Amino acid sequence: MTRRTFAQITAGAIAAKRALSAPAAPITPDLSEFPYGAVSLMEGPLKRQFDENHAFFLNLSEDRMLKIYRQRAGLPAPGEDMGGWYDDFCPGAHFGQYISALARFAAATGSEPTRAKVGRLVTGLGETMDPTGKFFVDLRYPGYTYDKLVLALIDAHTWTGDKQALPVLYATTTAARPHMPDHALTDEEKHQRPHKDETYTWDETYTMAENLFLAYERTRDQMFFDMGRRYLLDKTFFDPLSEGQNVLPGLHAYSHVNALSSGMQGYFQLGDPKYLHAVTNAVNMIWKDQSFATGGWGPNEGFVEPGKGLLGKSLTDTRRHFETPCGAYAHFKVMRYLLRLTKDSRYGDSMEKVMWNTVLGAKPVQSSGASFYYSDYHPSAVKTFRLPIPGATYRWDLDARWPCCSGTLPQIAADYTISTYFKDPSGVYVNLYVPSQLAWSEGSSKFALTQQTNYPTENLVRLQMSTKAPAEFTLHLRIPAWAGPQTSVSVNGKRQPAIPRPGTFFALRRTWDSGDAVELDIDQPVRFEAVDSQTPDQVALVRGSQVLFPLTEVQPQLSRRQMEKPDLTRAGAHDWKLETDKSPLLLRPFPYIGDEVYQTYSKVVS
Repeated sequence: MTRRTFAQITAGAIAAKRALSAPAAPITPDLSEFPYGAVSLMEGPLKRQFDENHAFFLNLSEDRMLKIYRQRAGLPAPGEDMGGWYDDFCPGAHFGQYISALARFAAATGSEPTRAKVGRLVTGLGETMDPTGKFFVDLRYPGYTYDKLVLALIDAHTWTGDKQALPVLYATTTAARPHMPDHALTDEEKHQRPHKDETYTWDETYTMAENLFLAYERTRDQMFFDMGRRYLLDKTFFDPLSEGQNVLPGLHAYSHVNALSSGMQGYFQLGDPKYLHAVTNAVNMIWKDQSFATGGWGPNEGFVEPGKGLLGKSLTDTRRHFETPCGAYAHFKVMRYLLRLTKDSRYGDSMEKVMWNTVLGAKPVQSSGASFYYSDYHPSAVKTFRLPIPGATYRWDLDARWPCCSGTLPQIAADYTISTYFKDPSGVYVNLYVPSQLAWSEGSSKFALTQQTNYPTENLVRLQMSTKAPAEFTLHLRIPAWAGPQTSVSVNGKRQPAIPRPGTFFALRRTWDSGDAVELDIDQPVRFEAVDSQTPDQVALVRGSQVLFPLTEVQPQLSRRQMEKPDLTRAGAHDWKLETDKSPLLLRPFPYIGDEVYQTYSKVVS
């Protein structure tokens, strides 16, 4: 080999290495989000949950929240203990979720007290982050905790303008890196690392890539890009999924749905279609074989093996069917990514189903740390807070206050505002049908779109435009895939000749003037959905996007004749009545169930 040839090969290798680590031209989704603050929620269940979570975390003691950080850093730590998981099993792991939620609430509401609290929490966190990383020493979940702090500090910088957030992000990164793996570990690699007991192999870095790529977008620091790339779980997850291999059974459900959002960021940042193929394949697998009628998934926190009736079996084997706030938060994130990228309305349908049937019915977090965690689809269920598991081995199941994802409920509540409407150069997309107002600008023109509806209890959605000057653009309305044939769209009282096609966005392009009104009448058919194909005798009654839950202590029995033509009528503000051979059943959507005993699935009898 000549010196020249060697130099050429060496130069080529160096160039290839640089190309491998260099950021690719990012992929930008066609649809963009409106910022927090562009959408105001109006009276309804979303606003109620938004307001109660905002108020709760705004008033949660800062000293309590920071105490475990100060203690582990050897600093004075005034205030009461938080207790539960927050102090014991995964110390401070969800502190980042609280900051993230508060930053989003501050931006969505313009609340100065909320913005100021975010600033104080960021400063307090920064004081505990010394270069040796005392807080992270012997921490059970260093990766999980760091991951949540990364997002918190990005959100604080982005949504409240906190100038200390980025310096604290760098200090936190310096403190955390020596105490956590430098890449996404397989289960085998986790067990090969030194650990005190099994629980020390449970660290979760599934959204690490997503949040590190977001940190790169915010800072343009190559370090975060390179870290994000290393935390993509390619070998055992994205690679086989991209080839259509179903590796979901047996995996922790919430963690790996979260990982799908890391895959989406991997696709956006690296431009590698492998990640998009993996995510879309996984979502289709979840829809096909892993989902209950509510849209929830993951009985006992795991994906099941398809084709064996295991969802049906879970109805009597467990009361832990869906990790509701955290699962819904992860679900919303990946569906929002896919909707923005593809404009496929099915992803909006999926968000709507999970919202109405799971998270909107979550009980509020209590000052003690008691949190609503699992949706229960077992016969004769009652909504409860997270409870200890009888006979559990580990301390974390004996004191279940402040569970590790107790911050996802305020995060998803804040995110209702960015999930309702989207935009592209052609105009505005209406994704969720909820009482709300969107305000936006195009150049010097300002617009407002007010949505009034009692959907899905009622069929009609009314949208009214406000603008100072007429303007031409397209209003896109999501038509659910299940929408019935009587679905129609009218503008200023005139029915549109085009027939809305289920599973698409209906496009209304015109010159809009102030006072123009659109009415979308969504035909909501009633149907029964079996829990899985191997268990056809366990069915849920579904109207449109909503499961209607029988309020009865005994599992209802329905004949096939009753199922062929269900006799369903309104019985109150949100209640319904189903006539049966024995006696009428009172049915209620999940958000309006309090302490009543409810059933998700009814038994089919001949």
